[in-house]
Amino acid sequence: MSLTRLTLRDFRNHAATRLEGMRAFNVLVGENGAGKTNVLEAISLLAPGRGLRRAQPAEMAGRNGSGGFAVAAEIEDGAVQIGTATDPQTPNRRIVRINGAEGPAARLGEWLSITWLTPAMDRLFAESAGSRRRFLDRLVLARDPGHARTATRYETALRERNRLLGEASEPDPVWLDGIEAQMADSGAALASSRAALVSDLSLILETVPEHPFARPLLHYASEVPLNPEALRASLREGRRRDRAAGRSLTGPHRDDLAVTLAAKNAPAADCSTGEQKAMLIAIVLAHAGLTAGERPRLLLLDEIAAHLDPIRRTALFERLAQSGAQVWMTGTEIAPFAEIADASAVWTVREGVAV
Repeated sequence: MSLTRLTLRDFRNHAATRLEGMRAFNVLVGENGAGKTNVLEAISLLAPGRGLRRAQPAEMAGRNGSGGFAVAAEIEDGAVQIGTATDPQTPNRRIVRINGAEGPAARLGEWLSITWLTPAMDRLFAESAGSRRRFLDRLVLARDPGHARTATRYETALRERNRLLGEASEPDPVWLDGIEAQMADSGAALASSRAALVSDLSLILETVPEHPFARPLLHYASEVPLNPEALRASLREGRRRDRAAGRSLTGPHRDDLAVTLAAKNAPAADCSTGEQKAMLIAIVLAHAGLTAGERPRLLLLDEIAAHLDPIRRTALFERLAQSGAQVWMTGTEIAPFAEIADASAVWTVREGVAV
């Protein structure tokens, strides 16, 4: 199954765009600012979360529209219809519909498995741990749609615990017990899912050659007990310390994805931008092998081929073809995609119009 139709209305600079005739490879070509990445962003909203730019919904509405936007897609020639939209009256509230019925955004993950790489992610390993956690959670979510609900439960409980710890008066210990029980259950599940994915990715990466893409070594850096009771005890014991700090210092919200370049045994943060991008590509390609299942898989790769030499481009296209995923790529010209052009659906994008 795959995406077979995509419609954008008043989405960023796309007033009314409809794409049909998708293939395994789908290429959007156009000048910078034409609206290519906007199409990828629209597709990314068909998964739980804030999309590949992490923008607020109000920011995505077209300037010349009504103040809202709509993104709709059909899977397997209309067998499943999914979409998301905003109303001008509540511009920051996204509405999700699946086969005509409104539902929570978390349910989108039950229908599509979506992963992406953008140029903004090239320095992921040199940024904050929070950026790497979001990247890791996106990879987990693409394999396990229930991960979104687990993360939401944990974040809700974490915010409530931090609020209680920050109050002037001593928090009610019974109320804290209940909040920490929720944190422990969802936090242990969250950390376990992340650790399991990193372990599975590592097994695949062990078989990958050093070239043409740099081979990364992955480690889930965590001090979180994976047993809910142990995590609950740790939270209880840390109350005084956390109250002094004004925030929770224990939990998967402080974990990190540690990445090392195997060939140099060097932390990814110390590697060149090119090496970091190569490791990101290697991780995403390995991940594609873990997500095969009943849900359609989409890979959104923004400006992926522009800075790769011919050998790496060929290797990339071969690996993508083997992945079984529907691939969406962007570029300023068709030349980098010449060897797959005949097997691709190609659109030229100009000022928010795709033809």
